[in-house]
Amino acid sequence: MTKDIIMGVDVGATGFKGGLVDIKKGEMVSERFRLDTPAPATPEAMAKTFKALVKHFDYTGPVGLGFPAIVQHGVARSASNIDKSWIGTSIVETFSKDFAGSIHALNDADAAGIAEMEFGAGRSHQLGTTIMITIGTGLGAAMFINNELVPNMEFGSLYLKDMKRIAEKYVSNRVRKENEMSWKEFGKRFNEFLMHIERIFSPDCMLLGGGASKSFKEFQPYLKVKAEVLPAKLLNKAGTVGAAFYAYRQSR
Repeated sequence: MTKDIIMGVDVGATGFKGGLVDIKKGEMVSERFRLDTPAPATPEAMAKTFKALVKHFDYTGPVGLGFPAIVQHGVARSASNIDKSWIGTSIVETFSKDFAGSIHALNDADAAGIAEMEFGAGRSHQLGTTIMITIGTGLGAAMFINNELVPNMEFGSLYLKDMKRIAEKYVSNRVRKENEMSWKEFGKRFNEFLMHIERIFSPDCMLLGGGASKSFKEFQPYLKVKAEVLPAKLLNKAGTVGAAFYAYRQSR
């Protein structure tokens, strides 16, 4: 194992996805391995899943961990689609038990954003303000100013104008599927969200990742914001690649 090969783990509501990443190229050098997220997703149960994941790769170096929560100094400050007992719990300490390597945790959308800025669609927008939105179970977000991450931008928890529910309860890939929405209906709803973000932050570019981004061309015609809107390039590998790159930078 060379110093340029780092393990990245993308923790989601339904699965742990991990793999070895060449952080110079931003490419996976192993098959991505997936394990189901336990239910309930308590710290103890998730630590066991993480241990099984690193054991699969026989890996003991630094690990980057994209986690579905606000993450401050390695501690979870929210619990998006995981057990509420995570709030106030150290992700780093929990996952470091019985593991020889170092753990470097960050918000999962921030991890995906880092990957896109370093190796994907964001490379052409290193200057100015770039916002990445991941459209999945909820709405993740990452914001960069001159390629510097502003961590934990929970835009999916914003209330839209005249609405009594947060944005990700109004428009996400889960909401689209549950309500059997056409791409036209989804696009118009999603445009409301993007226009709200644009009014507040005036980004130069918006990158769209997550499950729904695979169908970007289907809803692109209904997006009317002034910012350039681009689909993410790394797709489902973004979280793993970005987490690995973050661990590399933090462990240098």
